[in-house]
Amino acid sequence: MTTTKAMSSHSPITAHELADQLAARDVTVIDVREPMEYVGGHIAGSLNIPLSRITEADLPQGPLVLVCQSGNRSAKALALLQQLGRQHPLTDLQGGVPAWQQAGFPVRKLKGAPLPLMRQVQIAAGSLVLLGVILSQAVAPGWIWLSGFVGAGLTFAGISGFCGMARLLAVMPWNRISM
Repeated sequence: MTTTKAMSSHSPITAHELADQLAARDVTVIDVREPMEYVGGHIAGSLNIPLSRITEADLPQGPLVLVCQSGNRSAKALALLQQLGRQHPLTDLQGGVPAWQQAGFPVRKLKGAPLPLMRQVQIAAGSLVLLGVILSQAVAPGWIWLSGFVGAGLTFAGISGFCGMARLLAVMPWNRISM
């Protein structure tokens, strides 16, 4: 199956198909995740152009394979580029970077990359809950509300898709990536 034929249907490709196309130097991989996610592990040779900037970016000519964490953002980027009438073949990686890794292919991690944002949220939320429980036993019972507040925030984040703690942590100095 040729690259043009494989990519003309706009159906996602598998990690093995992408590896074959990369080996043949038939495609350019565009990683549409945020820079902090990209430095934490990406397909070697991929370019980082976040979804929020994909329509303004000067994209390489030729076939492109769009990649993200799960396939959701790359599918959105694909739709945006198709709406703009991009003439070169486009597709995205089925299952994103985790599918690439599960297929046994390596990712490149940059030294000094921060912990993934969700792990930072888990550490911060867990620490605040634990602190609330300890302070409610050692200092004053009212500190238990700290644990309740964090629990309510996590519940809201799960229901709404908006996590204030993640937004706050994303702008912390240790999460600033200059590329």
